[in-house]
Amino acid sequence: MLDKAAYDSKLLQIANNPIVANATGSVSALAAEGLTWPVKTVYPNFGALLPFNRIVAYYGNLYSKNMGILGEYPEDVMLAKLEAEVKKWEEADPSTPVIPALHYVAVVAQAGPGADGKYRARMPETEINKVLNMADKINGIVFLDVQLGRSNVQTELPLLEKYLKLPNVHLGLDPEFAMHGNQRPGTVIGTLDAKDVNFAADFLAKIVQENNLAPKILIVHRFTKPMLTNAEDITPLPEVQVVINMDGFGGQAGKISSYKNFIYPEPVQFSGIKLFYYNDSRHGQLLSPQQLVQLSPIPVYIQYQ
Repeated sequence: MLDKAAYDSKLLQIANNPIVANATGSVSALAAEGLTWPVKTVYPNFGALLPFNRIVAYYGNLYSKNMGILGEYPEDVMLAKLEAEVKKWEEADPSTPVIPALHYVAVVAQAGPGADGKYRARMPETEINKVLNMADKINGIVFLDVQLGRSNVQTELPLLEKYLKLPNVHLGLDPEFAMHGNQRPGTVIGTLDAKDVNFAADFLAKIVQENNLAPKILIVHRFTKPMLTNAEDITPLPEVQVVINMDGFGGQAGKISSYKNFIYPEPVQFSGIKLFYYNDSRHGQLLSPQQLVQLSPIPVYIQYQ
């Protein structure tokens, strides 16, 4: 069974709030006092990866060198770079084990409508299998990311079910590319609602229940307030842990400001942050692990693009 005392203790640690730094009460008691973080949600089932671990992920698509580091370098070079980042995080926070991950965009938003007019392309099984094989080499986990275009979660997620049944495969949703009406990806910033996220969580929970799996992780990207509407209605489940990932790029001050403006005020369960090797570096140095473990809350999911 889940060690609830250890779980609460870790939540207090990653909240990184001086007010609760020496607290001994439960997260429920602290939440009753009106504190934003730590977040009081349902306890996860046994085997949950968060918050006992930190996940450090490489993001991208194997067809594109421009979408992220996952597809930018040959496999051996990419995996070696990921290993180096994992070590940096282990040094910055020795109290939290680090799990390497590959965050693969399995449904990619497109500038053109495609045959069915949905402005998205589904990656073939051969490419997804390549990523799964890479992850096996590093004892890592995989996230399959979905950029909906004009499609929807109800249509796209069932097509990934056979992969989501695997114990090391999790899910990501990108509201930036979720279009509505006559919108086209890349022309406006898209949006998802809590009901979309909750559909995904319920879909994953059913997979977990039917296949006797440990909880899944659901990553939801965000760098503006309208990208995720009714965030307060998102419901983490015992089978599904939800991470809101701040994925805007820019200089250090701007990224920290976005984290404080779009992650901190609307707590869901856990937080993440994306670092862009190219776009962030154009504005100065990348935020370091030592800097990021000073944030409140401390991100449990780190994504490099």
